[in-house]
Amino acid sequence: MEVNEYFDGNVISIGFSNSEGRITSGVMAAGEYEFGTSEHERMKIVSGRMDAKLPGKDDFATFSAGQEFEVEANARFQVRVVEPTAYLCFYS
Repeated sequence: MEVNEYFDGNVISIGFSNSEGRITSGVMAAGEYEFGTSEHERMKIVSGRMDAKLPGKDDFATFSAGQEFEVEANARFQVRVVEPTAYLCFYS
């Protein structure tokens, strides 16, 4: 397992691999963040809520527990985390 911290510890994830592939499980504190991808990502919100501005979109969309979104490789996206939020990120 690999632990990663971003944005002065406001985003923390634990990365691991299993039969489903490479996955990170993490938590984001309330705030605004911009991420870049190096491979395709599917982010599933486990608890909490965030607004995401995905590549090619003009507006933010809200994602809550049980919802997910995808971002292609080599792209950037922004998130506004409204409350502490837990997520799973699947890579392919």
